Amino acid sequence: MIFDILQTKITVLISNSITRDQTLHLICELLKTSVPHYDWVGFYFKNGHKEELILGPYAGTPTDHTTIPFGKGICGQVAVSNKNFVVPDVKAQDNYIACSINVKSEIVVPLFVDGQNVGQIDIDSNTIDPFTEHDERFLEFVCRSVATLM
Repeated sequence: MIFDILQTKITVLISNSITRDQTLHLICELLKTSVPHYDWVGFYFKNGHKEELILGPYAGTPTDHTTIPFGKGICGQVAVSNKNFVVPDVKAQDNYIACSINVKSEIVVPLFVDGQNVGQIDIDSNTIDPFTEHDERFLEFVCRSVATLM
C-alpha cells in the first residue's frame, strides 16, 4: 500500500540533517505528489502563547489563510478539540474556511509534543469523501514523526 512506502520515505526525510522547515516542505510535497486525493498539504503551528495558528510549510495553491484563530474553521476547531477532524463534504460544515472553490473535503490531524497540541497537518481534497481510516492512521504517523523535529 502507498502509505507503507510513504512511511519509509518520511522516516528517511526526518533522519536527514536538513532544517525542520525544509523537511516539512519535503514531506508536504511528497504527500501531495504521491497520494492522488491530497490536493493541498500543509502544517499549521500554534503561535506562541496566542490562541491562533500560523501557516508553516505547505504544498499546493497559495492560501490567504496564513493565520487562523482557535475555534475558527476546521483547523481552528482541531486546535481546541485536540482530535482528528475528517470532513467528507466541506459544504456540510457551518464553520468551514474556504481556501479554494475546488476543495470538497478536508482532514486535519493534531501534532503533539510532550502531550501539548503544537500544530497540525491539514489536507484538502478536490474529491468528495476520499479519506479513510487508513489516511487518519497514516497522518497520525506523520505527526508523530514530525514531533521528533520539534
